[in-house]
Amino acid sequence: MHIPDGFLSIPVSAGTIGLSTAYGVYCHTKIKDRIQEKNIPLIACSTAFIFAAQMLNFPVLGGTSGHFMGATFAVLMFGPHIAFFIMTMVLLMQALIFGDGGLLAIGANVLNMAIAGTLVAHLLISSGKKVFKSENIQIFSAAFFSIIVASLLCSMEVSASGTIGFAQMAPVMVGVHALIGIGEGLITATAIAFLKKANVVSEVRGYV
Repeated sequence: MHIPDGFLSIPVSAGTIGLSTAYGVYCHTKIKDRIQEKNIPLIACSTAFIFAAQMLNFPVLGGTSGHFMGATFAVLMFGPHIAFFIMTMVLLMQALIFGDGGLLAIGANVLNMAIAGTLVAHLLISSGKKVFKSENIQIFSAAFFSIIVASLLCSMEVSASGTIGFAQMAPVMVGVHALIGIGEGLITATAIAFLKKANVVSEVRGYV
């Protein structure tokens, strides 16, 4: 999911950096006067949790591996705007410290995971209550489809750069990430259930 340098053309890299920056400015205007000081430690801990969880890979198919993305978890805890900054910080740290995702591709990685991932999760959590009675199913479906949409965007960006054709890349990406999405859904639902039981989620304005 983390696109390395060399896979995207300069126009695609520049365009995704521009889109991600513009969305970041928008999110800043939404949260700048709303973050309570008492919630900053929990935001920092959640960022650290997602960062650590993304570093743990699990086997999927044919030698490939997947990892927890965390967009839905962040949205459930803090809403989509703070979730954007949490995910962006995680992606920046991974690119700068571990080389996981290219610096020129950071705009695309942020667009796929910090923007699309959180917006899809927000939309499905908001509307899922009308479709699914089970809260766990709501969370699972949001986490699953946040992964699927992010993988599709990744395929589109690489294809638009002329690196790999969409018809060749998308089926493989979606197939592998459908399995990763199952793990994402299970981990997210379990983590939120644990935090609710410990009365941690109730301390912030989440969705559950």
